[in-house]
Amino acid sequence: MTLGWRAGSAIFLLALVVRLAATAAAGFATPAFGDADRYLFAASELARHGRYPDRTEPYFFRPPAYPLFLVAATLGRPESVARAKAANAVLGAAGALLLAMLSARIFGRRPIAVATGLVAAVHPSFVLLATDVQSEPLFLVFLLSSGLLLLSAADGASGSRALAAGAILGLAALTRPSALALAPLLAAPLFDRRRPAGARLRVAAVAVAGLVLALVPWTLRNAARYQELIPVSDAGGVSLYAGNSSWTRRFYAVRSREEYARWLEDFDRDLRGRLASIEQAGGVSPGRRSAAFARMALDEARADPLASLRLLATKAGHWVRPYPTPWFWPLPVVAAIGVLYVLLYVFAARGLWRASRRGVAAFCVAVLLVSMLVHVALQVVWRYRVPYWDPVLLLYGVFGAWRR
Repeated sequence: MTLGWRAGSAIFLLALVVRLAATAAAGFATPAFGDADRYLFAASELARHGRYPDRTEPYFFRPPAYPLFLVAATLGRPESVARAKAANAVLGAAGALLLAMLSARIFGRRPIAVATGLVAAVHPSFVLLATDVQSEPLFLVFLLSSGLLLLSAADGASGSRALAAGAILGLAALTRPSALALAPLLAAPLFDRRRPAGARLRVAAVAVAGLVLALVPWTLRNAARYQELIPVSDAGGVSLYAGNSSWTRRFYAVRSREEYARWLEDFDRDLRGRLASIEQAGGVSPGRRSAAFARMALDEARADPLASLRLLATKAGHWVRPYPTPWFWPLPVVAAIGVLYVLLYVFAARGLWRASRRGVAAFCVAVLLVSMLVHVALQVVWRYRVPYWDPVLLLYGVFGAWRR
């Protein structure tokens, strides 16, 4: 069953109006997101000089997809923050529409699909992420598009849709490398018993081929430039260190914005000192820098295994908890968001239990588990969770809250 043109248009327009209004309230002219300047710098280098910078910050270079999107969306003028923010609002609206389309295909009931799209149009986490210059709205569109195409490919044994699903997951990885952890899920059509084994194998193989084809140009570019195998970015080592060192334990002891500002200043000073030591020892290439930071993280883990296990448990708790950082957000916001996510958890669990398409439900649970594991192993941040978990929570939460 399809969503329908009128319903889809209404969902998209509502979502766009909500996001533009929220962006206007936040301000179109100035980015508030801490990493916005890095994305704008990379986009400016591409627009002005036609090359991607070797570093977007002192320790690594970011994946290229979002800076490339900024160049295209701002018509070659990434310095226009207003254009960039407007483009992200459009991406956010597209995400709400894609969720409604996924609901229509999964559950086959237009009222539920429309309700899902309307809830996604006003979902606070989605709205917030679409009001600034950050990569999550693009990443969400890629993830949802890939999932929709993979499901459609499995339903119709379509090789072309499977190829597109894999390629778009590759674009998601070129936006945020953590999407590579979902690559094994491209093999999900193998378990669809509605088709002969040969047809299932073909769909899964073509999906994997699409992923590889999307990554190859950038990986070859990195190999030619650095003489190293870097599929997406060299940020993995720093992420591992930032998420698993003694500095991470200090972060979880922070209880105010003032303490966080001091922690961030001290952590940055330490990172810069470690970077200088790495480069003095000859680690000037991206791969060597990343490997050096990864070794530091692993050395700390081996030095105190019990503390490392406790840290992993702490990060897992922060990933699944239904409310954002209490010392960062006002208490009424924390309480309201907490209530919202508790309801989403309850209704999503009910929806997953009731769902008739058990294979799709299992796929979604796998997305929840894989995304959690990879981030607990690296870094846990609230906004990292939203593109992975919230689509599943909304899809099955609306279905679970619906009367039979």
